[in-house]
Amino acid sequence: VVADLNDAATLRKILDICQVTSIIHLAAQAGVRYAVKNPAAYVHSNVAGFVTLLEAVAHTAPMPKVVFASSSSVYGLNTKVPFSESDITDSPASLYAATKKSDELLAHTYNHIHGMSLTALRFFTVYGPYGRPDMAYFSFANNIMKDKPIKIFKAEDGGELARDFTYIDDVVRGTIASLDTAQRS
Repeated sequence: VVADLNDAATLRKILDICQVTSIIHLAAQAGVRYAVKNPAAYVHSNVAGFVTLLEAVAHTAPMPKVVFASSSSVYGLNTKVPFSESDITDSPASLYAATKKSDELLAHTYNHIHGMSLTALRFFTVYGPYGRPDMAYFSFANNIMKDKPIKIFKAEDGGELARDFTYIDDVVRGTIASLDTAQRS
């Protein structure tokens, strides 16, 4: 099925016809830089689309378990490393991060109101085959292959930046495992 996550009628039809018991929600407008150019796309996809999904699930009996993609971007301006799930995430550094943090708060609320089983996964820069071409590792590899210099990004204070990456196969295994261990709604 190809549909916009905001299409409540299509979601309802899928949930009713297929008798869905589990949902892995990975749909999103991804990336930090494009959010400055098109913030409405992020709110439409990442927040409104998630609410549409949550509403559909809330009105499904029995309610399916939901595992959804959040992002390491929710750690925002947090300077403590390594990050921890218990870290405060109230200072997003981008609109993308704010939409993902909003999703986490919405999930908490839907769990509280409806008893919905929701699990958020904070992915750290997923890479691998068929990855996004706007990611730094693609441009690094392409420039190295073309014998061109690579652009090294610096922190605001001129210091070096570090980044964690997660291979796609590990993300898939972790996502499936989180669905397998999620409690029923």
